[in-house]
Amino acid sequence: MPKKRIAIIEDDQTLLKVTTSALTQAGYDVVSAVDGQAGLALVLREHPDLVLMDILLPVLSGTEVLKALRQNAWGKDVKVIMFTNVSDSEYVSQAMELGAYIYLVKSAWKISEVVEKVKEQIG
Repeated sequence: MPKKRIAIIEDDQTLLKVTTSALTQAGYDVVSAVDGQAGLALVLREHPDLVLMDILLPVLSGTEVLKALRQNAWGKDVKVIMFTNVSDSEYVSQAMELGAYIYLVKSAWKISEVVEKVKEQIG
C-alpha cells in the first residue's frame, strides 16, 4: 500500500524540519516548500493527500494558496490543515470559509498532537 503523502508549506526552517521528521516517522511521505507560490505549485504537481500550511508565508499567503487551491479541479477537495501562530478570529474564519478542515495555532499544539490530527484526517 503506498504511503499517504503530505505537503508542508512552512517558512520556518526549524519547524519544517521537526514537522517533516515527525510525519516521516509516522509513516507518511512528506514534500515541502518554504513559500506560498512554490507550495501551490508543489501541491498542484504532487497531489498530496493532505496539505499542512502556515498562513503567514512569503510571496503568497496561506489564505491566497488556499483560495487558489479551491479554484482548481483537483485542489477543491484536498484536505488542508492551517498550522499557524495567527489566532486572529478574522484569519480563522477566512480560512474556514475557504475550506480549511482544521485551524491549529502553533503555540497551543505539540508536534505529536499535529501528527494525531493528520491521522484523524487521512488515516
